[in-house]
Amino acid sequence: MTTANGGGKAWGVNSEYGRLHDVLLCEPVNFKWLPTSSISKATLRSGAKFDRQLAMRQHREMVQAYEEGGSKVHFLEPDEALPYQVYARDSSFMTPYGAVVTQMHQWWRRGEYAPVINFYQSKNIPIFKMITASAFEGGDFDVIEPNTVLIGFCGERTQEPAALQVKGWMEEKGWEVKLAPIAEHYVHIDLMVCMLAPKLAAVCPDTTEDWVLDWLKSKKIEMIPVNYRDTMGLGCNVMSLGDNKIISTAQSKDLNKTLRAAGFTVYDPDMTMFTMGGGGVHCMAQALRRDPV
Repeated sequence: MTTANGGGKAWGVNSEYGRLHDVLLCEPVNFKWLPTSSISKATLRSGAKFDRQLAMRQHREMVQAYEEGGSKVHFLEPDEALPYQVYARDSSFMTPYGAVVTQMHQWWRRGEYAPVINFYQSKNIPIFKMITASAFEGGDFDVIEPNTVLIGFCGERTQEPAALQVKGWMEEKGWEVKLAPIAEHYVHIDLMVCMLAPKLAAVCPDTTEDWVLDWLKSKKIEMIPVNYRDTMGLGCNVMSLGDNKIISTAQSKDLNKTLRAAGFTVYDPDMTMFTMGGGGVHCMAQALRRDPV
């Protein structure tokens, strides 16, 4: 982990479930639905209408959940040329060695690197690497447990040369890395495999390859199944705050019920304006600092 200026805090993460101290979001002031994925394309075809005021209220409710859960929220500087900047997970991802700035595939997202670099430099947060090989989006960097990562690629978002570039960087640091080709329909790997706590994951068995399920089982990871319909509604795409606290969505009723029965505190804001646009709460948040586990 790398130490921040002045306070002795260590920037970085080595899991998806250590206690979350700092998180990076972006206010949806410029957000609108675009045909970025199978999910948003279906929304646009349906004739549904985007409601900006509702999106702003929903985002504020999510921010409140982070604050109630004990996390400090940081914000990217919104850029009117970047309507999908609100999905702050994609433009970078965090490691124990600093942030990795990614390279977005779709032209309307390519400029997202600039506000991200400005943010990290302004906060003196180290940048570990920058993607150069091809497109890579942060939702495809899925830390399963310390020193173990699952990387997805589909070609339409994350591309194989960049996945191999990240694999090389992490293996040099001693990490076990598994590459998972996924169908373009499923967008990112964090739509179908999302860590909740040590040895516990929300997983969609309908969309996840058998070899990935077997690999997770070999790691003694218990899997809470999420059905296909909920998964494609971003129901598996949740954010752990650590300490058995989860930010989910109001629509993910089955997973929320299971988690509460298991003793988790579940924050479940209505996030429909964002899930219909193709991203859930995990897509919208970049963990900056977690307790190491």
